[in-house]
Amino acid sequence: MSEFMFEREAMLSGQIKARGIHDPRVLAAMQKVERHLFVPFAFRQRSYQDSPLPIGESQTISQPFIVALMTELLELKGREKVLEIGTGSGYQAAILGELAREVYSLEVLKPLAESAEQLLVGLGYHNIHVKCADGYDGWHEQGPFDGIIATCAPADIPISLVGQLAEGGRMVIPIGTVDQELVLVRKEQGKIIRTKITPVRFVLMVRDRKEG
Repeated sequence: MSEFMFEREAMLSGQIKARGIHDPRVLAAMQKVERHLFVPFAFRQRSYQDSPLPIGESQTISQPFIVALMTELLELKGREKVLEIGTGSGYQAAILGELAREVYSLEVLKPLAESAEQLLVGLGYHNIHVKCADGYDGWHEQGPFDGIIATCAPADIPISLVGQLAEGGRMVIPIGTVDQELVLVRKEQGKIIRTKITPVRFVLMVRDRKEG
């Protein structure tokens, strides 16, 4: 029996299904990926609670419902190439890795990028590619992307990310520094359509911290 199996099932039914997440592929991914593996040991007993948790470097892992909501908004079918801004501990990337063909994940903080990459490779996610880089710039050489998801909040949508979103693509991103809103961005016939989803609270998107 998998560790925390009952807690994960309770999370799925009480936090995610009960709050309107219906996509069967998203639900299956949320049930399969073991969130406690992406949480520091000191917080492992709280892994499946309905709250964000610290993961070091002043960063957090998002609450399960928000992960499920943002993932469902991408409407992934399995063939997509997805860009993630803010790898963190790798949990959201693992969910995406279950649902998309390829995932390219950027993390500006080197310790998190290295630990997440090691964990994801160890779990067998060979379709997830992690790079330590500034999320504001995206990953030009791998674009365009069918989906873009950000787990950190800029003041406004970075122009470079809009440029890397494929025609017909969807971007889910929190916007704002104090009062934040989760926004769905769609690119249709070259036009950008924004839809506000719900108020949120994310860590801020930061620029690359160069030493020296």
